Amino acid sequence: MNELTFLSAVEMAQGIREKKISPVELAEAHLAQIERLNPKLNAFVHVDADSVRRRARAAETWLMKGARLGAVHGVPISIKSSVDVVGMKCEAGTRLRAGYVAHSDAPLVSRLRQAGAIVLGMTNTPELLMAWETDNLLYGRTNSPWDLERTPGGSSGGEAAAIASGMSAGGVGSDGGGSIRVPAHFSGICGLKPTPGRIPSTGHFPESAGPFALIGVVGPMARNVADLKLLFEVMQGPDDGDSCTAPVPLHWPSDQEVKSLRIGYFEDDGRTPVTSEIRQAVRISAESLARIGFKVEPFRPEGLEEARELWRKFFVKAGGMLIDPLFEKRKSDLSPILNQFLELSADESPLRADSLLDAWIRRDTLRARFLAQMQKYPILLCPPAAVPAFRHGERSWAIDGKTVNYLDAWSYTEWFNLLGNPAAVVPVSRSSEGLPIGVQIVGRPWEDEQVLAVAQLVEKECGAWTPPPIR
Repeated sequence: MNELTFLSAVEMAQGIREKKISPVELAEAHLAQIERLNPKLNAFVHVDADSVRRRARAAETWLMKGARLGAVHGVPISIKSSVDVVGMKCEAGTRLRAGYVAHSDAPLVSRLRQAGAIVLGMTNTPELLMAWETDNLLYGRTNSPWDLERTPGGSSGGEAAAIASGMSAGGVGSDGGGSIRVPAHFSGICGLKPTPGRIPSTGHFPESAGPFALIGVVGPMARNVADLKLLFEVMQGPDDGDSCTAPVPLHWPSDQEVKSLRIGYFEDDGRTPVTSEIRQAVRISAESLARIGFKVEPFRPEGLEEARELWRKFFVKAGGMLIDPLFEKRKSDLSPILNQFLELSADESPLRADSLLDAWIRRDTLRARFLAQMQKYPILLCPPAAVPAFRHGERSWAIDGKTVNYLDAWSYTEWFNLLGNPAAVVPVSRSSEGLPIGVQIVGRPWEDEQVLAVAQLVEKECGAWTPPPIR
């Protein structure tokens, strides 16, 4: 194991500032880790080693001159291949965009570069991001560093696998129904789905527009919460290209402010059962926070089932309506996973102008009721999914004598896309098979910093990231 690549991003940045770590040495260590592990994992789909080395040398020169350094100067990161990075392939896992190279950086990528980050390359996704596992006809499937026969999740599965295995210090995913949080849970890392508009989604494909602007976001992924906070701080801020943007100032709460937050937790939603080990992880997290002085009480919000149903209208049905015409004359380019998604979409009730308007109004009404409940419990703890990382191709699981189907297993993340809450996942425990199990921490819109602060305490009390068994 290359110990250098498993340092935290915070430690890497500090080591570079103190001239204890060379940006060139760090870049070479990550490139070597990619060369060694990517053939097994298939997490990266594009690595520009020449550019990485060139930028690392420039970072070292800048350092030796004593110039002012950015927050992540010389830190090697990765970007999900649905986000524009100039000169790199941003294909979103589909043959429809095969060979597409971005002509400019997305705003969040520009911010990371300005802060000194070095982009290693682009990571794999399911086709057009429409799955909770990562496989496509362009590059094939991505494997979990915990078990090559299992998925690291989706749609930010390549990103999760790269970070968990030490091929990247951290990076950027996107999330319209759990696509940051489920891979974080599956892969034993941390991820934040921010409030829509808090980090600009400008430069993401598919575009976050219309109903997708309400539910789709981009956000940081890393091996610990301190790194999430660092990346969030660099990437956040308004941008005119994001329809949900707002000039929300950065505010890290004091310890006293954090400890004043009342926390509600629930182990399941009463509809979709979760494994006993995931249930236990939520309980462990709640008890750990109570132990250090938080007021923690059992609480299951009302409206979760309506949120699940409305999310399906916006993401599954509307998503299918937008995607299906793209393949009208290119059916042979449609991947099996995306085809399954389109079949699920076709099974949903038709969505017309009046029913879309009705769903939109119901969403806003439900959101108001939900946030009213969160006045008492501004932080919620709950599962991120019904199961840990599953084997490639699995589509249902038996839990407590009930069959849990593929789409239902992720409702625990979908609610918060529909409602616009910030939510983070941190690793807490392991399953009997040695697979990571995370817990989801949810806050009120625009209070992302509170979510990260509580997530950091959960991480501290329950145990931090551990390296996966892949070598």
